[in-house]
Amino acid sequence: MPRKKENRKSIVVFPRIIVSALSGGSGKTILSLGLAASWRKRGITVTPFKKGPDYIDAGWLTLAAGQPCRNLDTFFATKEQILSSFHRNATCSGVSVIEGNRGLYDGSDLEGKTSTSELAKLLTAPVVLGLDCTKSTRTMAALVLGCLRFDPDVMIKGVILNRIAGSRHESTIRKSIEHYTGVKVLGAIPKLKHDIFPERHMGLIPTHESPGAYHSIQTAVDIAEQYLDIDSLLDIAHKAPQLEEDNPPISECQPETTETGDTKLCIGIIRDSAFQFYYPENLEALQDRGAELIPMSALSDSKLPDIDGLYIGGGFPETHAGILAANQSFRDDLRKHAEQGLPIYAECGGLMYLGEELVMDGKSYPMTGVLPIVFGWSKRPQGHGYTVFEVDRGNPYFDVGTKLRGHEFHYSKVLEWRGKAEDLAFRIERGVGFFDKRDGVCYKNVLATYSHIHALGFPCWAEGIVRRSRETKFFRD
Repeated sequence: MPRKKENRKSIVVFPRIIVSALSGGSGKTILSLGLAASWRKRGITVTPFKKGPDYIDAGWLTLAAGQPCRNLDTFFATKEQILSSFHRNATCSGVSVIEGNRGLYDGSDLEGKTSTSELAKLLTAPVVLGLDCTKSTRTMAALVLGCLRFDPDVMIKGVILNRIAGSRHESTIRKSIEHYTGVKVLGAIPKLKHDIFPERHMGLIPTHESPGAYHSIQTAVDIAEQYLDIDSLLDIAHKAPQLEEDNPPISECQPETTETGDTKLCIGIIRDSAFQFYYPENLEALQDRGAELIPMSALSDSKLPDIDGLYIGGGFPETHAGILAANQSFRDDLRKHAEQGLPIYAECGGLMYLGEELVMDGKSYPMTGVLPIVFGWSKRPQGHGYTVFEVDRGNPYFDVGTKLRGHEFHYSKVLEWRGKAEDLAFRIERGVGFFDKRDGVCYKNVLATYSHIHALGFPCWAEGIVRRSRETKFFRD
């Protein structure tokens, strides 16, 4: 039984710092990775967080810190859930590095909802701004001053200059910022001759696909140690205000689990370089409800292990299309299990893998054939951003009437779909979805969608998968 929770206020001190910028592409990731890896090198426990829904930056932060990176996103979860997640995963004896997204004040509405600044105020976390100083000098002081005055409740405690042309350039900007704003310049990084992190589409290549990932992290460490005031940045993190929460102390916050009885429940996870996008909270939510997670690879395994359900996350099946297509024994075995009623939940790349084929550059690659869909490929994103949808038709995992929020980012598109309207369980209110403003392709106990759902804000996701897996296990046994 879950431990009874007492409603009392606790005061805790978590050293923490948010790395933000004036816009996307200003160097936040390099700064965050450099700080995280440098402090880890010193023997400090670093807990990484990523503002927003991004998987790839979170993967790099995980590699740099040696700890799982968690996403903090007020679009997915309530402020209370965000605070709870931070308290549960941060550490008082180490330091938390939180990478922002886009510009500091960029949000989804006039008030800046879902912005990095909103998260900074929620966590009362000090902010360090990375500034792209390309072809600019004194104007940077005006921009910093504007950020300070735009919302005085946001604690901007330092700035880092990026893409500096030389010592004269640095000196002019440093003096201007410190004179007009009073904010300390805590580092100045020159223009780099080469990109140290490989990129594709609109962001970094995932660590799983980058053979030089550790070298890139070491380069970020070298940059941080050479050009940043590491000690002053750490001091800022340690001077972060105390946090109060109207929850029990962390040691008493035990996850509530579903009663499991004596029956073991195994849920498979296809996790390889083709399918790598999983929020840690999603996997933990399944485990908290009694599931044992069984990893497998669609690239190298010949068949599915003995499992009661299957979760296929997102990724880049298009970059592994040839290998996925060549592994016919695994594809055939997965299709056989789907026909036999195995519960399968798939997101984005997983949805593509469940289709009949993937067509790219005039060549067709056979996939599992579970769903009657042919996917194509575009040079531009076909869906990119937050999604809001309602479950309005019967399906294996969600109650009709459930409202969900998620995130979609895909270049694939539907070339052919031979399903029926009633096979689509979701009505899209915001976003693109799968087809004709709908999503959630259903077949037997399969549900596949372009939207990624974060279990922190929607525990019904894990509850539905575990419940269906238990129900079908009973009949199969």
